Amino acid sequence: MSAVVLGYVPNALGDAAAKAAVAEARQRGATLVVVNTTRADRLVDPAYADDEDMSRLQDTLRTSGVDFTVHHGTSKDTAAEDVLEAAVRHAAELIVIGLRHRTPVGKLIMGSTAQSILLGAACNVLAVKP
Repeated sequence: MSAVVLGYVPNALGDAAAKAAVAEARQRGATLVVVNTTRADRLVDPAYADDEDMSRLQDTLRTSGVDFTVHHGTSKDTAAEDVLEAAVRHAAELIVIGLRHRTPVGKLIMGSTAQSILLGAACNVLAVKP
């Protein structure tokens, strides 16, 4: 069975990406693989979902009718590396991520998880805006 990997963050970007990922998984008859991780050395990461966020997402996914698995926890790698690794491990057809607006200066100064996924993916990437 094929897979669609969702790089999930607990905000409007993540909700938009989750909605698109469910639609893609349903259309492809694929398993949805949700990835939400943070580096173990980070004390606070707004992109890392808490238990309530993950419970809400899993309730939504259960009602969607698609098969899904969730990878949620700390990692020694970056979130982008974890998403890319999940895509390889599950032979994903597609990675779905949320994409936020960034200024040109912000793009120069800050690294980007989305950019790392876009450049490192061996499969197609669907970038969704809310």
